[in-house]
Amino acid sequence: MKVTVTWEGEHMCLKGLGPSGQPVTMDAAPEHGGQNLGARPSEVLLMGMAGCTALDVLSILKKKRLSLTSFAIDVEAERAPEHPKVFTAATLVYRLAGPDLPEDQVKHAIELSLSKYCGMVNTLKKAMPISYCYEINGNRSPVTPAP
Repeated sequence: MKVTVTWEGEHMCLKGLGPSGQPVTMDAAPEHGGQNLGARPSEVLLMGMAGCTALDVLSILKKKRLSLTSFAIDVEAERAPEHPKVFTAATLVYRLAGPDLPEDQVKHAIELSLSKYCGMVNTLKKAMPISYCYEINGNRSPVTPAP
């Protein structure tokens, strides 16, 4: 895979473009010379990880013929206080709602993504511990290390 990031010629604004052809705007915070015109690269990294596992889980649940009324993933990440301010840990919080979502099937779909299918999570697990939990119709499970 090849992606290209191009400076937009204004302050710190960047445009990322990959094989999908869909642009991603990134920018620095105003206190770092940016104009807040896009997400920070660190935000894009976490969004990419969440998006990767989200697509897996949605696909698996669809194959199981489970219907959702809403689905979201929050990523709660910790960073080192000093430069290079790497991520030191992350927790994925899967939030699902629907009329009939058996907990065992939801958990299985999430664990399949985290252990087998999601390349982003499996890449980042090599750099930091990743854990997860899920909420089904508002009922939250305990936080567990990713398989």
